[in-house]
Amino acid sequence: MFRVQSLLSAAIACALLGAFSGVNSVSAAEAQAAIMGPSGLPLPRFVSLKSNRINLRVGPGRDYAVQWLYVKPGLPVEIVQEYDNWRRIRDSDGTEGWVLQTLLSGKRAGLAAPWGKQGGGEPVPLFTRAEESASLAARLEPGVLGKVTACDGNWCKFEASGYNGFVRQTDIWGAYPGEQFDE
Repeated sequence: MFRVQSLLSAAIACALLGAFSGVNSVSAAEAQAAIMGPSGLPLPRFVSLKSNRINLRVGPGRDYAVQWLYVKPGLPVEIVQEYDNWRRIRDSDGTEGWVLQTLLSGKRAGLAAPWGKQGGGEPVPLFTRAEESASLAARLEPGVLGKVTACDGNWCKFEASGYNGFVRQTDIWGAYPGEQFDE
């Protein structure tokens, strides 16, 4: 929800700016791509945790208090801000804080519908092909962690618990709606 609101706000701001400058309105994906951090990479963007012990700090430096300890390598997080060699991240629960950039990996990961964990959500279908009519490879419980190796804007190639297949891009946390990439 936070992500949708921020994309919507960015898209509205760009559309208004375009209206006043004589430029056509901008899509949400274009608005996202237009926001670059000091590193030259887009903000926000998804990455994953590299280590099995990562301190989440309240500020960008070792002198700031630790507010949380991550112990799951490969967990997807969203970089929302950059300062020097520190990155402000947000996890799938909405928790935000600062980590050292060297503890993050550009490898993509995803969580199968983590928003369904608390409410006993439905399993996420993992299809053998990127289409609704394909046979099922597996049903993933909400919160299952997997590798995301490619997304075409609608479907993502997903590997989890020994199963490979495709999930709807809207059924995972770790790729933006409409985002396209191939590792």
